[in-house]
Amino acid sequence: MVDAADKRDRRYFLWDSELSGFGLRVEKSGAKTFIVRYRAEGGGRSAAQRFVTIGRLGTLTPEQARKHAKTVLGGVAKGEDPADERRAKRREMKITGLIDLYEEEGCVIQRGKRQGQPMKPLTKQLTLARLRNHVVPLLGHKRVSELNPGDIERFVRDVAAGKTNRDERLGPRRRIIVRGGEGAARKVVRDLSAVFSFAIRSEIVQRNPCETAAVRKTDNQRKRFLALDEVTRLGSALDQLEAEGVNSKAVNIARLWALTGCRREEIASLKWSEVNLDDGLLELDDSKTGRSIRPLGAAAVTLLESLPREAGSNFVFPAVRGDSYFQGTKRIWARAVKKAQLPGVTPHTLRHTIGSTAVSTGEALALTGAILGHANLRSTAIYAHVQNNPSRRAANRVSKKIAAALAGTVSHTGNRTKKQSVQPAMADIDALLTCLAVRLEAEGIAAQRVQSIITDAIARKEGSSKEMSGAGWPKPA
Repeated sequence: MVDAADKRDRRYFLWDSELSGFGLRVEKSGAKTFIVRYRAEGGGRSAAQRFVTIGRLGTLTPEQARKHAKTVLGGVAKGEDPADERRAKRREMKITGLIDLYEEEGCVIQRGKRQGQPMKPLTKQLTLARLRNHVVPLLGHKRVSELNPGDIERFVRDVAAGKTNRDERLGPRRRIIVRGGEGAARKVVRDLSAVFSFAIRSEIVQRNPCETAAVRKTDNQRKRFLALDEVTRLGSALDQLEAEGVNSKAVNIARLWALTGCRREEIASLKWSEVNLDDGLLELDDSKTGRSIRPLGAAAVTLLESLPREAGSNFVFPAVRGDSYFQGTKRIWARAVKKAQLPGVTPHTLRHTIGSTAVSTGEALALTGAILGHANLRSTAIYAHVQNNPSRRAANRVSKKIAAALAGTVSHTGNRTKKQSVQPAMADIDALLTCLAVRLEAEGIAAQRVQSIITDAIARKEGSSKEMSGAGWPKPA
């Protein structure tokens, strides 16, 4: 029965038919834990119902767990309250023990539409690494009940000052480098605050000392993006590296970062099942904001069409060895930015570049949000009305500029090179009028008034076209 219990869309329980109160809890993730349910203070309907965790399946067999449950329930029959006793012991645990418990039970999303879902594996790995490399050395010896806001403030100052810095060789090709600084301090204090929020929910502590500590928890706002001449230098560097024989997967991943504005892992771990070349979309199963659909520009579609599909792997960029995806971009990216003379530029800078290029080109914020896959409610609501076609055209216009810069075929003084013909920006007025109609209707303006505005706009467009034609411009189709 235990082996056959599959995960469902919510947590559920299976109860033993022989030992009343002994059961199995199955999480949404599929994790299985043996538990005991009982009523405190001698039982009765008015008594509080309590749960005690026995252990995980795998660590314990069902028979071992049942034996342990009998001991717990025997104590309950004698008037004991094991849950209360366990909470009392937990209040005396040290920070190191609380972090261990957080790893086992508390690594879930705490807010937003994914609240309650398990952290992504990489997020969990990085979070626990920060806690173990910064919190444990400085605060691990303290009891959870005695930590106060002053301790948190001193901890943040110490991490910012580099007291937890380490550079240690663990073995062949294994090395751990821990760097402090203000950025690391801000991140780890947010992690520690999440640990204490978990401790409050588990009734281990009653307050979160991080909430009232006078420390900064927000990161600096990133404003770095690449101008088109810098994109050209990056494109040239990627071309040179490819000519020198570096792994083409790393180069093409970097090109797609630039052309799509997707997050680093969204491209590196991209699967062919998420690529819809017919409609020009990426249909990401599980992005930072959940399932996400991103429009692709023509340059990105062309690049994806040129990539070979390796038999036996669904990844667009499969690993050289093993069944995972390619993860060797870090070293090659460092070489690319050095060659392009772009110190400090990260893959995420390219995401800012797409956003800034879109806004500078005059794209609506809603369409820019659609390209980047933002979860902002206002942008999402507008995007739901305009649907995919206008956002795909916007993605095409923006990525066309990036592609031209990568290829070195655009002037950075504001004028086009000889490789590009001079055409007035008239091609997308119809799409703009469609978007305008949707926006006006969404804001409650009557349909008759919408029609009047559009008719007037079309008349102005035709008059403008005649003036441009008379002035020597090519007559628009």
